[in-house]
Amino acid sequence: MSGPDHAAGVPVTPQLIWDLPTRVFHWLLAVCVLGAWLTAESERSRMLHLALGYSAGVLVAWRVIWGFVGSRYARFSNFVRSPAAALSYLRGYLPAARAAGQAQTHYVGHNPAGGWAVLALLAVVALAVSTGWLSYQDDSMELWSELHELTGNGIIVLAGVHVAAVVATGVLHRENLVRAMVNGYKRARYGEGIAGAFTLLGLLLAAAVLAFAWQVYSGVFPALTG
Repeated sequence: MSGPDHAAGVPVTPQLIWDLPTRVFHWLLAVCVLGAWLTAESERSRMLHLALGYSAGVLVAWRVIWGFVGSRYARFSNFVRSPAAALSYLRGYLPAARAAGQAQTHYVGHNPAGGWAVLALLAVVALAVSTGWLSYQDDSMELWSELHELTGNGIIVLAGVHVAAVVATGVLHRENLVRAMVNGYKRARYGEGIAGAFTLLGLLLAAAVLAFAWQVYSGVFPALTG
């Protein structure tokens, strides 16, 4: 099974869950988002801000594609579930549920709430990149700048919620989710892991995004930098 808890009594061992392209996406997006937010108010860092912001947009576009053709746990079909499933999962965090012995279901990949968080983050980053581009194309439209700033702050809020959820889920299920997103391995039943890490593709993704960021920073794409 690709989702719910391990069967009782079945031994679990480290299994490869997250392919390298997914891990590269995760960490490069974190760097781009945080870097773009930190450089948003400085005119001296304008080109760096643009390079980081547009690179985040490239990463989002990649993640959408990978969500349909990627490995088992990277696909949207694996982790996008109904809102009811997400709410049911979140109720497992409540003290009353814990006190009543209602164990929160464990998922090998993204849990239902995390799946919706992934979609929200992709959408907000895409909106931030779009409004940022529009504000540079027409600086007389203050609306775009305001929307860009609003969505930029929204991303940081979502990132903070994500970190809190990672910590809480890691404590509840006694697993190191940060380490799993670094080396790709989580404890799971035999057969629940993916067949390969797509290592070459992950390295190519990292190289392509870094090359693109450098080109933007160097001013090679005037249509992007206004």
